[in-house]
Amino acid sequence: MSSDNSSNKAEVVLGFLEEAEPWRLLSPQFPSKVGGKPAWLSQSCLPSLPGLECEICRLPMAFLLQVYAPISGNDRCFHRTLFVFCCKTQDCYTCNDSRCIKVFRSQLPRSNEFYPYDPPSEDEPPSDHVQNQSVLSPSGVKLCWVCGCPGSKACSRCHNVTYCGKHHQTLHWKHSHKKECCSQEAAFVTTSPFVFPESELVTEPEEEEEKETKEAAEEEERTTDSQSLAEALAETDLEEMAMHETEDNKVFQRFKKKIAPEPHQVVRYSRGGSPLWVSSQHIPSDQDIPSCTCGAKRTFEFQVMPQLLNSLCVDSTGASIDWGTLAVYTCSASCNHDNQYYPEFIWKQDFIPDQHKQTKPP
Repeated sequence: MSSDNSSNKAEVVLGFLEEAEPWRLLSPQFPSKVGGKPAWLSQSCLPSLPGLECEICRLPMAFLLQVYAPISGNDRCFHRTLFVFCCKTQDCYTCNDSRCIKVFRSQLPRSNEFYPYDPPSEDEPPSDHVQNQSVLSPSGVKLCWVCGCPGSKACSRCHNVTYCGKHHQTLHWKHSHKKECCSQEAAFVTTSPFVFPESELVTEPEEEEEKETKEAAEEEERTTDSQSLAEALAETDLEEMAMHETEDNKVFQRFKKKIAPEPHQVVRYSRGGSPLWVSSQHIPSDQDIPSCTCGAKRTFEFQVMPQLLNSLCVDSTGASIDWGTLAVYTCSASCNHDNQYYPEFIWKQDFIPDQHKQTKPP
């Protein structure tokens, strides 16, 4: 996905999940992807604990997705990726509370210390190179076996596996490392139970419906007709009709209508555009979106759709990882922070109870 602020109307680009060869989802390929471990962009100053802790339960967050979103005409944003992390503690997902989710921005100029100036090769790298990147970043930073974030703590017995902290070391020990430790079997052969299923995030522009203008005119005509009809209806009938035409229902019906042509979309990208809300409740005002520390305003960039939950294998009968939509707001100037991963702003909006069953495609 790429951004170009030269157009007056922000284009909407839709993201869909596809299977991909593992090597295509590594950092040198500049992927957009969901699940697995992060394919870090800048290889220095990686986010780590406690910065990647949930603000509610204080446990390490899991990598959810990343969106490669360079900005055309801006050299310092020639490479630019946004990373979203979320808590895996189901009880942290209370209504309209965003503290269980975080987003970080990383960007690099075309000429940088980590990647070649020219586009990445289309040839598959050696298999050991792919395997090594699950425990080491391309620059040699040790990564946590469980989550793929910086891991400076090593197993005290074999010293071959590193972790971001005690919580993930305990999780790995119970899962498989108790049997593998100090054996000939490679400790990173098994798959981490902590990460979400991995898929590539592929994109295509949202098609503008040519009939939208015609439909708007027809809607206006129907409104005029209904106003004439309303004058002839009894007051009790009008009250009954009004109950079925609440503001929440209008917003939700617009949401369903907009996604209906592409029901499997998991991301909507539109830098400088507007989110597609699922409810009229808990929509942020300008004052709710904090400015960047550089002084520039934050603008909407993309949103994560509820359809993604189908692919994360998180459904449960009780509390569950859940959202109506996650709206990401980023610095409008995309300011520079010397290769550091800069935290941006995310807003979680949930469904009202009677909407929830109507959103996920089969």
